[in-house]
Parts: sequence; C-alpha cells; structure tokens
Amino acid sequence: MDDPQFQYVQGQSRPGFPSLLAEYEAESLAAVAAGPCALDQRYGPSERQAFDFFPARGRARGTLAYFHAGYWQSRDKSTFRFIAPAFADMGLNVALVNYPLCPSVSLPALVAGASACVPAIHHLSAEGAADALPLVLAGHSAGAHIAVELALADEHAASNGHAIDGVVAMSGIFDLAPLVETSLNDKLRLDAASAAACSPLHRVRAHAAPMLVVVGEEETPAFIDQSRRLHGAWTDAGNRSALHLAPRADHFSLLRHFALPGDPLFEEVDSLIASAGRRGAA
Repeated sequence: MDDPQFQYVQGQSRPGFPSLLAEYEAESLAAVAAGPCALDQRYGPSERQAFDFFPARGRARGTLAYFHAGYWQSRDKSTFRFIAPAFADMGLNVALVNYPLCPSVSLPALVAGASACVPAIHHLSAEGAADALPLVLAGHSAGAHIAVELALADEHAASNGHAIDGVVAMSGIFDLAPLVETSLNDKLRLDAASAAACSPLHRVRAHAAPMLVVVGEEETPAFIDQSRRLHGAWTDAGNRSALHLAPRADHFSLLRHFALPGDPLFEEVDSLIASAGRRGAA
C-alpha cells in the first residue's frame, strides 16, 4: 500500500464502470417514473442542500438516508435513485441526499452542511407516522465518511432520543492522511493536520449508533484496510459493529448487492434497520 494514488484512485477503477453507471442512471429514471417520490426537498440555503424522498410502500418502519460517492467533489443523488424501490418495498422511507462539494466548500464545511439534512429528513418522515421512526444513514465511498461523521456528531446518541439509529458505511475512507499525496487533494486541499482533523477513525467514541461496515472483496487493499480499521475502532469503543466483505464486488458493483433483495448484504441492512427500530423504542 505504498502508492496512495493507485490504492485510492487508479486501482479502484474498472473498465466496466461507465456502462454500470449508465445502467444506474436508466434505472434511476425508471424509479422516478414509477414513483411516488418528492424530488429536491431543500434542507438548507445551498443549491446542493437537497434530498429526494421516496416514501415507504405500506406502513413505514424506518427511514434510510443515502449519501452518494464522488470523493467529496463530484456526482449527484440523481444517479442513485435506483436503490430506493427495493427499500421502499420493505417498508422504508428513502432519502437520497445531495451535499455541498469541494472545492466550493472545505471538507469540514461540507460535513456541517450535510448535517442539516438529519432534522429535515426526520420531519418529513414523521408526517403521517404514529410513532417516531428510526433513521439509518447509509453512505458509499465519500458518502460513507459523511455518514460516519454525522453519527459521531449525534448529540442525542447517549440518550433515548437518538437522532441517528444506525449506520451503513460502504467502501469508505475514514483515515484521510493517505489522500494528501493523491490527485484527489487538488480539490480537497488537505494538509497533514486538516486530514487528521477530518478523519473520523481518530474520533470514534462510546455510545455511537450500531454500524454495518461494508467493502467489496475486489477493492484495493487500502480500501479493505480502511473498513477493517473502522470496524475495529467501533467495537473497541464498546459500540456494536459488523464487517461485511462482499464477494465478487468492486467499488461500484457493490451497490448492486446493497439494493438487491435476497442478497446477503441486503439482508444484513434489513437486520440493522430492525435492530435500529428496537433501539429507538428503548
């Protein structure tokens, strides 16, 4: 793992990514057409502070908020709407969250901006619900980092009023130090000190939400190591965590497993959400 540029950028790329993303785009258009959904729900003053909301089909038993990939500097929620139908069918509201991007904002400002979505999603999810619904944050790549940061910042975590009841962290980067020497830093603009300050791996605490840490078996050793280290830090702090190494999955095909009913990963997410509901009712 001596070459960060390979481990975090070039080594994660696959020839099939463009065609796979095109499939995701087409399926996302179909998800919107099938509905119901409420697109571009604002949660702050920035144009990027918006989420798409797909209500649960039938009685809602929880809400899943999803933060997309893009190394904190690209992509959009619209590409990933395809994940919503499978989770809506299992009784979840699904919110797909956009957030401000670097270099228009710093990474700390990005995370702070994203945090405003939590009360907004809770508010929309509560409409028509008899009881408060558990909220699970799911994120992929940069989105996993954001989800973990928001979980660690949850000021209600040690009480019975949990704002965040679970986290699914997929293929994330949680120690940002290696990125300083990569091309990603052209827009992230981190130095050693700011990279450390923006690394949730160094700030894991007790009383954090239960976690499912996920990484593809075919990802680079550095990405797999990042997930293993987060899982270890979470459990060392006395929190509940499970580590899922998805077979035959790379960085983007992993999302197929995530949103496929019957897949072992999908079933683990379902179990986390069920336990989050029990935690929220405690």
